[in-house]
Amino acid sequence: MDRSFYLLTLGCPKNTVDSEGMTQILLEAGYHECAEPTAATFIIVNTCAFIEAARQESLAVLREIAEQKRPGQKLVAAGCLSERNGGELQAAIPAVDACLSTRHWARIAEILDNLSSASNQRIRHSVSPSIVAPLVRHISPGVKTAYLKIADGCSAPCTFCVIPMIKGPAQSKPKELIRTEVQQLTAVGMREIILIAQDTTAYGHDWGEREGLAHLLEDMVHWVPRGTWLRVMYAYPQHVTSRLIQVMAEHPSVCRYLDLPLQHAHPAVLRRMKRPSDVDAVRRLIESLRSAMPDIVLRTTFIVGFPGETDTEFQTLLDFMEEVAFDHVGIFTYSREEGTAAASLPDQVPEVVKEARYTEAMALQQEISHRRNQRWVGRTFDVLIEGAGDGISIGRFYRDAPEIDGYVLIDGEWPIGEMQPVMITSALEYDLLGVVTREDG
Repeated sequence: MDRSFYLLTLGCPKNTVDSEGMTQILLEAGYHECAEPTAATFIIVNTCAFIEAARQESLAVLREIAEQKRPGQKLVAAGCLSERNGGELQAAIPAVDACLSTRHWARIAEILDNLSSASNQRIRHSVSPSIVAPLVRHISPGVKTAYLKIADGCSAPCTFCVIPMIKGPAQSKPKELIRTEVQQLTAVGMREIILIAQDTTAYGHDWGEREGLAHLLEDMVHWVPRGTWLRVMYAYPQHVTSRLIQVMAEHPSVCRYLDLPLQHAHPAVLRRMKRPSDVDAVRRLIESLRSAMPDIVLRTTFIVGFPGETDTEFQTLLDFMEEVAFDHVGIFTYSREEGTAAASLPDQVPEVVKEARYTEAMALQQEISHRRNQRWVGRTFDVLIEGAGDGISIGRFYRDAPEIDGYVLIDGEWPIGEMQPVMITSALEYDLLGVVTREDG
């Protein structure tokens, strides 16, 4: 059987990292990657199942591919949907030939080998013990930003979230493995390394180290070349320590940027979520961050329409958004997930109310974002160029994480993957405009 594969990734950056690992495993095992699914013998979909919308998207993609399968092609459903609904998935979509759970993605070559040797046999959901995943990942040519997963799983008790059921409790990656991975990423020219986990600030907690992330960052600044960005995502507010703030402030390699998912701002809603409910403590944390780093960019996410959310509680959230003025905010409507504690709470909010609150919160944040963006006008920053054409380039400086935040739109076409000094000339609601200030520009 031809050893060709096509891998499609759905969901979050953590899935992207797993997909890069699977690709490298398959290349080393003698498989070759195709640019289109129609050309491949094996089609792998790395699925997402975080919320109902993501689950439905994964199912829709699998069904579409299943309907278009040609004789001899094999379809593998990998990732979170297989972890959560493996047996049901194959029953619902008989054309799925194998399921590979998110905890065992490193067995992908074994799965494909088995499918090759048993052309008519379907492989059921993997339940074998987890193995240590390889370090090496396949990074697409030209890419200069890489995600680095420093832990997997989550031990937080959030009542709305299925991640602990899918991933299990938090497990931190040993520091020596992270160092090797960082060295591999910088060796292929990465200019930005983004630290991710379900909770990056819980790094090391599973082996009793309270300041694990701070110590890791202190080491990482010595592992990367000068000018390489280190960005921290998914920080749990209760776990952001004064030592972590100090490390971020002291080292230029660490982006003055923190993604701090808060989920709400009313104490009663936060208690129903089993999230930290001391909102004044959050205010003090934000004050500490901005005091230590006046130019820090803060991102957060909020859930609207959580069970029992009243008009008053929602208004408290809007007031908090106006008061704190985050640079970037993601708003999500509550998704009722089977098996979570919140799914059985009384006073579920009607969908029409959720959507109205989503629209109102997003409109408010757009105004705030525009105001916040004005502070960059007239200043010059190193911008990582990520695309060019039609006389303009697009890029990011430290204020923007890839895919979820804004861009800098720059006059002229500049080399992709390089840093350019750009003076910001104008601010839009989410993006900025600028010009390169090089003397030879």
